[in-house]
Amino acid sequence: MSSAARWIIERQENDGCWGGIQPPAVYSIIALHLLGYDLQHPVMREGLASLDRFAVWREDGARMIEACQSPVWDTCLAAIALVDAGLPADHPQLVKAADWMLGEEIVRPGDWSVKRPGLPPGGWAFEFHNDNYPDIDDTAEVILALRRITHHDPGRVDKAVGRGMRWTLGMQSKNGAWGAFDVDNTSPFPNRLPFCDFGEVIDPPSADVTAHVVEMLAVEGLAHDPRTRRGIEWLLAEQEPDGSWFGRWGVNYVYGTGSVVPALVAAGLPAAHPAIRRAVTWLESVQNDDGGWGEDLRSYKYVEEWSGKGASTASQTAWALMALLAAGERESKAVERGIEWLAATQREDGSWDEPYFTGTGFPWDFSINYHLYRQVFPLTALGRYVHGEPFADRRKGS
Repeated sequence: MSSAARWIIERQENDGCWGGIQPPAVYSIIALHLLGYDLQHPVMREGLASLDRFAVWREDGARMIEACQSPVWDTCLAAIALVDAGLPADHPQLVKAADWMLGEEIVRPGDWSVKRPGLPPGGWAFEFHNDNYPDIDDTAEVILALRRITHHDPGRVDKAVGRGMRWTLGMQSKNGAWGAFDVDNTSPFPNRLPFCDFGEVIDPPSADVTAHVVEMLAVEGLAHDPRTRRGIEWLLAEQEPDGSWFGRWGVNYVYGTGSVVPALVAAGLPAAHPAIRRAVTWLESVQNDDGGWGEDLRSYKYVEEWSGKGASTASQTAWALMALLAAGERESKAVERGIEWLAATQREDGSWDEPYFTGTGFPWDFSINYHLYRQVFPLTALGRYVHGEPFADRRKGS
């Protein structure tokens, strides 16, 4: 028991939380209290105080506790959207965002080093404070964001990007793909533990994370690196028979396909490649009559009935458009209808409404409503429709 308590305490973050999210903080506090730690113990006091930072107060005085907060993820996606939409790369607010992201870089080992003890640290987490578990997905997207911004200290950016890329390459699983936090974390045994009452506690590689890594490596000039090619081969082998890809961290096949197609094109696959054409055909087949795309959460459990099917949403329409635009379908009827849907559903203040959950924590068990998804992804898709694909010249030379 003392070993378990020590393990928990050693992983408490500087802000008092665990893992930067609410669920492990709750479970850690419960566990330590059961082991005899009273509420006045410094670890317990800081842990309880950390929960206040997840509280959302309602007008009637009630409050709810958010499961997680995603500042790094939100910031890098917002930066990508703004640059792709035409904001100057040296805009002061973009530079300010880059400074903040650079300050969030993780430069010490975490639990991932159990599998990779000789790998130097690098990368970024999803949350404000989560140094034990940097996130491969966030790291790839932060690098893509930083490379879009003209920073006053390019050497600092290069060093951070280099550390992040080195760490990401070192976290490649043996099958050539990438998970979110760990390497080859695929054993089904932990899912059988009695307290695993929802979701999975393992971290198998996924198509969406692998795609973001492949896209980042291609932009960094490593499209032909053997490690990148292994990731591409894995993605091609993982394509569903209907032409889509499964989305682990977003709902669902629309997200997976919207992630993979731009990555494959960035890495040099021609738009005429059979895998790209199958993906385009699938996206066109599931476009809604109103011109948008949507996918219900039930696709995680009832694949045949719900894959690519659901009420149109801003974020899912944008994911489909990002794939179609990358595949060279800018002049297609499907893209025209999708753009028209986004334009018609935009609100007077420039935002979009999205009453559905399109983010995923654990497929089917735990969903996330990212409030910025409905803004950043439509802006990205519209920007690419107007200005073309980012890094197009660099890709040709990679």
